[in-house]
Amino acid sequence: MVGKRVELKALRADGTEFPIEMTVTRIATDGPAIFTGFIRDITERKQAELEIQKLAAFPRWNPNPVFEFSADGTLTYFNDAARAMAQSLGREHASAILPPNTGGIVKECLAKGECKLRLETNVNGRTITWSFFPIAGNQTVHCYAGDVTERLSLEAQLRQAQKMESIGQLAAGVAHDFNNLLSIVQGYSTLLMEETELKPEMAEALKQIASATDRATHLTRQLLTFGRKQIIHVRNVDLNELINNVGKLLRRAIGESIALQFNYSPSLPAVEADTGMMEQVAMNLAINARDAMPQGGQLTIGTRAIEVDEAYVRHNPEARPGRFVCLTVTDTGVGMDDATLDRIFEPFFTTKSAGKGTGLGLATVYGIVKQHQGWIEVQSQIGQGTTFKVFLPTSSKTVAAPPQNADRPSVRGGSETILLVEDEPAVLTMAKGILQRLGYQVLTAVSGDEAVPVWQQHSAAIGLLLTDMVMPGSLNGRELAEKLLQEKPALKVLYTSGYSMDLVGPGLATSKNFIFLQKPYHPEVLAQTVRQCLDGKLP
Repeated sequence: MVGKRVELKALRADGTEFPIEMTVTRIATDGPAIFTGFIRDITERKQAELEIQKLAAFPRWNPNPVFEFSADGTLTYFNDAARAMAQSLGREHASAILPPNTGGIVKECLAKGECKLRLETNVNGRTITWSFFPIAGNQTVHCYAGDVTERLSLEAQLRQAQKMESIGQLAAGVAHDFNNLLSIVQGYSTLLMEETELKPEMAEALKQIASATDRATHLTRQLLTFGRKQIIHVRNVDLNELINNVGKLLRRAIGESIALQFNYSPSLPAVEADTGMMEQVAMNLAINARDAMPQGGQLTIGTRAIEVDEAYVRHNPEARPGRFVCLTVTDTGVGMDDATLDRIFEPFFTTKSAGKGTGLGLATVYGIVKQHQGWIEVQSQIGQGTTFKVFLPTSSKTVAAPPQNADRPSVRGGSETILLVEDEPAVLTMAKGILQRLGYQVLTAVSGDEAVPVWQQHSAAIGLLLTDMVMPGSLNGRELAEKLLQEKPALKVLYTSGYSMDLVGPGLATSKNFIFLQKPYHPEVLAQTVRQCLDGKLP
């Protein structure tokens, strides 16, 4: 004990303990031994040591990589997290993953007294961000690093989703306006073709107009599908059975130079889907694969059930936890680069030569899948082929037999009174003419507000309300119908619009009383739908 410093606990006058340091020293004398003792209160020193330990623990146990550099740029410290990051990136030492010219960055930070924030580097395909903080007091620089690869990927996917949503809104708006115009062209050209004294050349011209209108109608409906604005008729569907049913069509579509293979998962859960739209998804993906294999190759279509967990969702912002059916379409074609992958679902984007495609095939697939509450993932590399994965939520219901096609009914008119409400004057005139030629009494209005006084004068006679969904004024089509139905519950209602789903409103599309006629409509389809609606033969 002599000559050593010993730390002990001492008691204050109030009985509380405090740390002391005691040193005992022997004084050399000729007589008996004499010892001197020195006692010092070391409370402040202990507190300082504790603070130092806390500060040391911060970088040591920090889950993020921490580095320290001396004034000349030498790496003087790194924590376990930095070592682990280096090893995960295939490097033996933490210094091997540092940004280029780290020494120059350190010197610049100290010289200017400024931080260097969010410097990004790429190591083995991973994006690492670095932030440097000068500590002027001891002429060192502290650095913090982080792997932001997943975050950047999610941000890019989110931006892509937002861009696609905006494009979808634009596409649907354009399609709506064109549908009104196409209704006019299609309606009048069809009526003119019914004239008996047409010259052959005039009849042929009208036939070409009608054909072009049909093609334009198909394009606008693809745009509406991309924008997720189409009415869908869902039922429980066995995806294995659906793919098998369209198998012959797929074989004819892809040609003999491409081998087609099906990998069906047994006992596949059902999905709630529109059968026609799902067939279109399969066909469009197969045709896209065919175009990617001009010299032939292998096309594999598979199905399987998959359980999506939270870990999976963290890597794909469009995914969500739950049970899904995954439709996989894989080709051995030319593949795509990243720039193409970023744009493949945009409407009218195509890598094909002029006249070889509209650029709406994959856009339509995207819209259909999103409208079915699913999502699409794509993996592709140049020269390595492409895989599309379509995820659809499963249904707890059993698969019912598909409805049988009924014989096409003959068109006939009637003498009932119809209230026709349409804000597009040309469409209003055309529809009125068609209905009057069929014998109906037609009352018209260009808005919901204008329709109310017409109704008040003729409500007893009116048997059907034929109304557009979107109109100027205080009453849209749905609100007008609800108002009139309160006064006359037996009134039949037929909705029409160039838009679709987002204008219908929650619950209405699945209502048994909801009958919808998509613009542009053929005069014959209008006649049949009106007659069936009046006869109560539509659900």
